[in-house]
Formats: sequence, structure tokens, C-alpha cells
Amino acid sequence: MKKANYASLLAVGSCLAVSASAQQAAPPATSPSVVYLNQAWSQEDREWYYNFSQGSAIITYDLYLNLEVANSQDLFRSDANNKAHGLTPQSASANNRDSLPIGVTKTAVSETVKGWPAGDYAGLTCAACHQGQLNYKDKAIRIDGGIATAFDIQRMIQSLNDAVQATLTDAAKFDRLAGRLGATAPDGKDKLRKRVESEAERVNQYATRTSRTSHPWGPGRMDALSLIINRTTATLPGIPENWAMAIAPVKPPFLWNAPQGLWTQWGAFAQNPIGRNFGETLGVYLPVDLSSKSPAEGLFQSNAAILDLGRVEKQLERLAPPSWPEEVFGRIDRDKAKVGKGLFVELCASCHNAWPYRWTEPNKHGKQFVLVGLTPQTYVGTDRAQIEAPKPLAFTGELSKFLPPEFRGQPFLPPMLLNALIGDEVRGLAIAKLKLTEAQLLDLRGYRELPTPRPAEHVYKAAPRDGVWATPPFLHNGSVPNLYEMLIPAAERTKKFYLGGDFDPVKVGLDTTATSGTFLVDTSLLGNSNAGHSFQNGPRGNGIIGPLLAEQERWALVEYLKSIPEEPGRVTPFGGPAQASLPPRP
Repeated sequence: MKKANYASLLAVGSCLAVSASAQQAAPPATSPSVVYLNQAWSQEDREWYYNFSQGSAIITYDLYLNLEVANSQDLFRSDANNKAHGLTPQSASANNRDSLPIGVTKTAVSETVKGWPAGDYAGLTCAACHQGQLNYKDKAIRIDGGIATAFDIQRMIQSLNDAVQATLTDAAKFDRLAGRLGATAPDGKDKLRKRVESEAERVNQYATRTSRTSHPWGPGRMDALSLIINRTTATLPGIPENWAMAIAPVKPPFLWNAPQGLWTQWGAFAQNPIGRNFGETLGVYLPVDLSSKSPAEGLFQSNAAILDLGRVEKQLERLAPPSWPEEVFGRIDRDKAKVGKGLFVELCASCHNAWPYRWTEPNKHGKQFVLVGLTPQTYVGTDRAQIEAPKPLAFTGELSKFLPPEFRGQPFLPPMLLNALIGDEVRGLAIAKLKLTEAQLLDLRGYRELPTPRPAEHVYKAAPRDGVWATPPFLHNGSVPNLYEMLIPAAERTKKFYLGGDFDPVKVGLDTTATSGTFLVDTSLLGNSNAGHSFQNGPRGNGIIGPLLAEQERWALVEYLKSIPEEPGRVTPFGGPAQASLPPRP
């Protein structure tokens, strides 16, 4: 019987939402100089990653290039507007002929999918959420595969919705759009208006239905899991009863060592890489038909970019964690780091695997994977919102007729399971069209054994810490501003701090003394708790994970975390230590 692939639950990074209020600051007037670290990628690797299409299609491409923002005549795609949303502008290149910002790309929909006529669209790609930049003085340190701490995807989508709605209601704004597109004749204008109205429905659907929240998340955070489940079980199949408030914002996980890890995602529920990556695209505007009456009429058809999702996974296999740039942030005290390493081994390494890592035994394909900690939420005590966000049951509606036999005809299923089953059907259809060989399918699955095991419930993943210094703020929901505060009693942590601000190389994280950020996060709000992972006196569990540390112990641990990886450009071999001497997979 066909099994649900839990890997399709999600995450590289989905998005969006409702209100975009909250302390917003203008972007800096001058651009800092960019510093690239040795993460074993070439500039060609970076440019492809920044610009490849994963199949996402938000709005038709010509509209995106010519649309004005809601409250002025500036173009929505302008550098100033991109910076206001935390996107990084780029110059034109072979992979980006129209100078789109990092993470926004041109997508071709080659065959019409219900709601998406064939044509070119603007969409989001992995780098929108998984490309970091640390700002310090006059430097911008790029972190490939890191956390896009400045990108406010929720605000961007709301702003796009406002821009499209303003174009329909402001005659002068619509006429300027028509002029740019050469649609000045009456019949041309009429056709354009009908097209904008159709686009407006799709954009508004995501901004006001799929991603509604009680309060803004701020930059660098999104409730990716809820948004994917809302889109696949409520919005696209037309079952509004399945909608759930997106109450659990998380920061996008960093991507180095993800292909090598046994489990991925904050909740440690994904193994199969194509299921994981495809699940993410379902949340970020992948054209997919979940409302037709049957597969013969288009149900489960999509604009899946399966081969490019496989390509990006291979490229991530050779992405190294970033090493601390001493020439920018200052020298590492190696003696202090050595003391910190001993403390890490004693206090942290049972959950956070340390180099050269502990690995699984070889599977039937001869591959090993890096072990990751699976820490019960009740033990680590961090925010529970991701566990509580999904409803207990979701209506299956007409989709129930086309689910695998063991689930067919059931009127209700847990929403995460229903999402996984839908993802399996859509992805399976897309892969079947490619007519891949068994060897190609095995490669696409990252040499995982199928069916993948059922994931543990109500746990958080504790991954290796190499390069973690470059990924503030910390905890899965980004509620702790720096590494130093990860080592103190949770009650003593900063309660409010700015997201999207300057880097602090002393406490290693966001600068809590300045107001250089664009959004003030309040850890008292739902989904924002900074509790748990606390070093304090008391019995272990219920949020206490270690003893109260002396001040010098905290600083020694911080120094050690700055020092790893100890070798710049060190790539974890895919498939296990024995693979290190073999050439990278093609």
C-alpha cells in the first residue's frame, strides 16, 4: 500500500500574511561592501542559487516588472522597494537579466494549471529566505544558505496585494500600467483589466486567507508549516473550514549539512529531500490544481520543478558552514575556545553532534547520515506554538476520493497527514512525467530508504553547531538575540529586541543595544516565547537543560562556537566519512 511521505510536510521557507505594521525603518542610504566567506561555492554556484526557479509563480512577469507600489509611482520591483522589504538588490547577469533581487526569479509555466495560464511569472526561490547577510560597520558579510534576517515576506506580500488593489481602483495608476505594457487601445485596456483582476484574486487569497495572523512576525520569520497546510488543505481545494491561524513563526533553518543530516526541519519530520523541497514549494506559490473534479480533469497537476529541486539539493551537499571572519569581527581567542570545546563536549554534544560527527550505520544503499538530536519539547521547554498550531482534524472533501486506499473515503484526517498525502499525489504525478530511471529516482531521494520512518512527535531538532554563529537570532522561533543569552537562565533574557539590525560580534548575534533593526519583536506574544534551553540550577527537564554557568564558562562556550568549523571551506561528505575521498556526485 502507498504510504504517506511525511517529508512533504515542509519547510525551506514559505511565507506571508496580514498586517505589516510595526517599527519600520528606512533602508540605509549607502550600500556596504560585500564580504564573501569560503563556503566551498563558486560565484557561479551562488548566482545560480540566487536566481533559479523552483516553480513558484506569484504574479505574471510583465505585471511584476511594471506594477507601481500602492502609494506612489515608484515601481514595485525598484531597488528601494526591495530594500524596504529586506530583499538584496542584484545587478543583471546571465541568470538574472532583469536585475531581480536575490530570491525573486522568473518562472515559466509551460502548461496551464488551473488558475495559472501558461506564461512567465515572478516567483520566489530558496534564497529569498535561505540567504543570510550580517551587517557590521561598513561591511555586509554574505552567508550562503543562511538566514535572511532582513526579509519580511509577510510585509512584502501584503504590499504586493495593496499595489494590485490600488492599480484596480486608481484610474491614473492603471493607465500608467497600461501605457508601460502598450495596452492603450480600449480593447487592450479591457483585456488588461480582466487579467489584473484575475491576478488580484490570487495575490489577495494568499495575503488575506492563507496567511492571516494575529500579529506580524517581522523579518526573518514565518509560520511556514501552517502556511503550507493552509494552502494545500484549505485555500486551494476550497475548504475554508480547514484554515488555521498561522501562530507559530520560525526562522528558516540554515542549509549547510541539511542533505547529510538524518532528519531536517525544526520538528525533525523530513528525511526524503525531494519531499522536503517540494513541500516547501507548495507553500510559496507553486501553481497546483487541488480543485478539479478528478485527475483526468487536472487534479494534482502542477508546475513542479523537480529536476531543479534535485539540482539545488546536490549543490547544498557541497556547501560548507561559514567560518568566523577574523579580519572583520576580530581574532578568536584559541585558548578560551579550547576551554569552551571541553564544556561543549560535556554539556551540549549529547544533543548537538560535533565534528567529525556521529553517523548512522550504512543503509541498504551504503549511505550514512549525520545523527541529529531529537529533543522532546517537554524537556527543552521552548515555545510550543508549532506543536499547537495545526487543528486536530481537517475535512478531506472531494479529495478523499483520490487518496491512497487506506485513507480513501475518510471524511477527516489530521491536517499534517492530509497535507503529506496531497503532496505525495502532486509530486508523484510530476515525477512520473519525467520517466526517470531507478538510479535517477534513488539519487533524487538522496539515497533514503522508502518508506521513510514515521517521525517522532513533539520534538525539536538539535543539529550540529558548525557555523551557528552566523545565524542569529536563536531558538527555532528566533526569540533569543545572541549566543550569550542562550547560555543564561531563560528568565534573564532580553524580552524585546530589534530584528533585522546590526551584528554584535561580542555576544554573537543581534545588537540589543541599538535600534538599527526594522522591527521590534516582543517575546511575550503568542509564538514568540524565549523560554526553555535554560542553563540554571534545578532538575533537568521542563526547560532546564544544563547547570548555572559561571561567567567565564559562558564566554568560553561563545568563543568555541565562534571557532567552528575550525577549517574554512570544510564540506561534510555526503553519504558518510568513507565518501570523503570520492568526487562529488554529478
